[in-house]
Amino acid sequence: MHRLKRIRLEPLKERTHGRTVLYLLLTFFLILYLGTIPLVSRLTSAEQGLKTVAWHDRNGKSVQLKSNEKGHFVTITEPTPPLFEKLLLQKEDRYFYYHLGVNPVSMVRGFFHKLRTGKTEGSSTITQQLVKVLLGNEGTRTLRNKFVESLYAVALELHTSKRDILSLYEEVAYFGKSRQGVTEASLYFFNKKPTELNEVEILSLITALGSPSTRFPGSTQNEKLLPKVISATESDLHYQASTSPFVFSPSTTLRTSFELKTLGLTCDPCNLTVDALLTEKIRNILRRKIESESRSESNVTNGAIVVIKLPENELLVLVGTPDPTSLASGAQINMAIEPRPIGSTAKAFIYLAAFAKGARPYTLVNDEEYSYTIGTSFAFYPKNFDGRFRGAVTLHNALSNSLNVPAVKTLEYVGLSTFYTFLRESLGFTSLQPLERYELGIALGALEMDLLTLSHFFTIFPNEGVLKPLTLERTRVGGLETPMEKKLLSEKRVAEKSFVQLVNKILSDREMAVEQFGLRSNLTLPYKNYALKTGTSRDYHDSWTIGYTPDFLVGVWLGNSDNTAMRELTGQTGAGAIWQDVMTLMYTSPYNHATPFNFDRVKEFTNSASIEYGLAGDTYDISRNLFVQPSIILSPHDGDRVELTPGTVIQLLAREDVDWFIDNTFKQHAKSITLSPKQTKKFHIEARTETTNQRITIFLVNPN
Repeated sequence: MHRLKRIRLEPLKERTHGRTVLYLLLTFFLILYLGTIPLVSRLTSAEQGLKTVAWHDRNGKSVQLKSNEKGHFVTITEPTPPLFEKLLLQKEDRYFYYHLGVNPVSMVRGFFHKLRTGKTEGSSTITQQLVKVLLGNEGTRTLRNKFVESLYAVALELHTSKRDILSLYEEVAYFGKSRQGVTEASLYFFNKKPTELNEVEILSLITALGSPSTRFPGSTQNEKLLPKVISATESDLHYQASTSPFVFSPSTTLRTSFELKTLGLTCDPCNLTVDALLTEKIRNILRRKIESESRSESNVTNGAIVVIKLPENELLVLVGTPDPTSLASGAQINMAIEPRPIGSTAKAFIYLAAFAKGARPYTLVNDEEYSYTIGTSFAFYPKNFDGRFRGAVTLHNALSNSLNVPAVKTLEYVGLSTFYTFLRESLGFTSLQPLERYELGIALGALEMDLLTLSHFFTIFPNEGVLKPLTLERTRVGGLETPMEKKLLSEKRVAEKSFVQLVNKILSDREMAVEQFGLRSNLTLPYKNYALKTGTSRDYHDSWTIGYTPDFLVGVWLGNSDNTAMRELTGQTGAGAIWQDVMTLMYTSPYNHATPFNFDRVKEFTNSASIEYGLAGDTYDISRNLFVQPSIILSPHDGDRVELTPGTVIQLLAREDVDWFIDNTFKQHAKSITLSPKQTKKFHIEARTETTNQRITIFLVNPN
């Protein structure tokens, strides 16, 4: 009886012992699982710290990265191709899907290799390599670090799937040159998405993993070791460095960020309106043009281009240098935001103000020699670019052919104070110097402005008198603050639609501009819906062309950052050539909708021998002769300064017989008389006829 009991108890004891072992194992693994949670949490935090903030263009393309805490850059936007993963595992961790974070066989083999040769042999799994990066142990290889990394690797395997571990490794693996992750390395070293890499390029990246600081793609070490890596992955490639089709082609796509970083953007991250691909195409146009001009000895090294999408006023392209990676003089300056004399581009705004005051395109103005006194009390005599005077011309003709003398007369008609108010209050312009210092010199191109600000102001013409904020950040309230204008929070009307249409009518009329610009030139395009204005600053220091359609605006500046003069590059021959290429590109882009200009307010007049343009309700005869008042006195000119020497004689000459008065005293009735001054002073000279009179002042000064 007792024996039977013992026989029955033995199986019971065995079952109890087995359960105990099972409970102990479950308890161990539970403790191990729970105990490794803090380790995984630390790795997760470290992984977050390695991410970088990316700025994206309107198409989602990365245009700028902020470095992570290691000073590296990471882009995580593109999938990794299966071929990369296959070759990576063949080279780095063949048993990745079968181990729990560590490979004992590899570790033992590596240990004995170290004892035998004194050199370290790669024995880390993909998981251990990932942990090494996350813990920041890449530069320190010790037994202690190896042990700690193994613990973390096991912890990571317990809590993370193999797929996620491999994906995380692909995101943070370091390939040299401050580039982390397969996507960023692919873009930086090859200017390709990962899915576009060929097998040699993939293997070149994998070669860099062992020692990225010296083996990065394109380096000598990478080329040297690449055949061994190909062999290790059992690839069918027959690679020889001397005959390899592999070409190291560093990315240029992030060059767009050069100009963006100069604008003081506050978004983080930024979703921008710029088009990165379009920017690079246009930068290449600028670079090729400057290189060709350098070969022709035109002495030009810098340029800038702005493209704005209309009618939204979204900044599409901002190019401030032909090559921001160049070490050439001025290449590291964003010339799109540097103020320069804007030449004749100012005339578009002057004539707009004149139309608002009552002038019309058919209004006549005298193109003849005039003398003006400037702030220094010295006289200046405005000249046209070709040195000719044409007599009475219409404002349409004068603006189309960018005549200087009529522009000065038009600004004189508008009134300086009125025009200052338009610039300051309507446009919100903040000038480099007080506007009062420029006076009538504004009409001759003396006013300074940067290309970005000038381009923004020009949008009032295609947008029919409305100045809208210039958008760069999609989420920002209000527009981009350009360097020389007040912050604009919302759109505002700065000019009446009808007056803007008159300017557009003139600037889009290439036939009237034939006299100065020729029948065919850089300003000629095979389209009808475009308008433009050129500008050349004094002595060829700056070349400008601003042109637009209702769909987009293109502004171009050409010159030198050190302000040296170019060799006779005008707005037409310099900036105009670049503008033509950019406009041609834009016409073939998705941004072109072939929108025509609106001229519904413009009326044709046939009172003269040709068709002229004005507005409905115009009193033609009054507007026609609004400020044509021929000078009575031909010589001297108002404000002239004459040196007083013994025997000085000044001839007073009028268009016809007049009554001459000097300092309010009648002298003689004649067409011409002489004045023989005896002392330095100013003389008030007046010529009177039955219908009109003219008064001027001249100054007699010492020779010294």
